Amino acid sequence: MTTTTVNPVLRVAPASPAVAAAHFRASLALYTDVSDVAAALASGDGPGFVLADSRSAEAWDQGHVPGALHLPTARITERAADLLDPAVPVVTYCWGPGCDGAARAALALAELGYRVKEMLGGFEYWVREGFAYGTPRGVERRAADPLTAVVDSDACGC
Repeated sequence: MTTTTVNPVLRVAPASPAVAAAHFRASLALYTDVSDVAAALASGDGPGFVLADSRSAEAWDQGHVPGALHLPTARITERAADLLDPAVPVVTYCWGPGCDGAARAALALAELGYRVKEMLGGFEYWVREGFAYGTPRGVERRAADPLTAVVDSDACGC
């Protein structure tokens, strides 16, 4: 009797193409990435969304995406109606992949009726990809991390 060993990747069978397509369509409706946000902010037509930094004042002062709105998660309920247009989507971000602040902010905004996406990678990947960021000293920029930055927009196959 022969036994076939299934590798860890295929131990649970892949989803059907229809299930996978529905999942990834839903994922793209909820998330965006740093490079796409940067391209939208740099476009001459305006991004079509508000970028909201959900971190504390201290974190904001350490650096933030230029043009972002500082809206800490703890203040969303009291400030959102005064700062946001319900017709304009909101993209949230926090520190980085190890932080769920952007998800908590997105949840708070969604519960208030706003259309929202989370910027994957957060401020950490904004800086790692070499984009300019604001501080109390002015605009700064670090060299791009070659493991994260895409020099050619087609390089990642996106």
